[in-house]
Amino acid sequence: QVQLVESGGGLVQAGGSLRLSCAASGRTFSSYTMGWFRQTPGKEREFVAAIRGSVGNTYYADSVKGRFTISRDGAKNTVYLQMNSLKPEDTAVYYCAADQRAIVVFTTTRRPDYWGQGTQVTVSS
Repeated sequence: QVQLVESGGGLVQAGGSLRLSCAASGRTFSSYTMGWFRQTPGKEREFVAAIRGSVGNTYYADSVKGRFTISRDGAKNTVYLQMNSLKPEDTAVYYCAADQRAIVVFTTTRRPDYWGQGTQVTVSS
């Protein structure tokens, strides 16, 4: 059974930093693309960042480029999202996701196969 468990969310002031972690279990994820989405009430889930398993290519939403960095530790089946220079508009529930298919399931269709339960990130002004 595939499980994705996020951690690291919390409350931070604008300009601060947080690091989210997502621990994956249930299979080997080395060939999977893993990534992050976020959602606020009343809005659609938004793609944030993704990293491909095979070659490590990274992809970012324009809104977070230059501020967020996604990385992964294959040995630990864990993906990270380092968030710097946080803004109040970054406030959302952040979800980890994983999929073996093409990157478009993250960047375009936003429908990866596997999801975590989400972790709240709140940025105060």
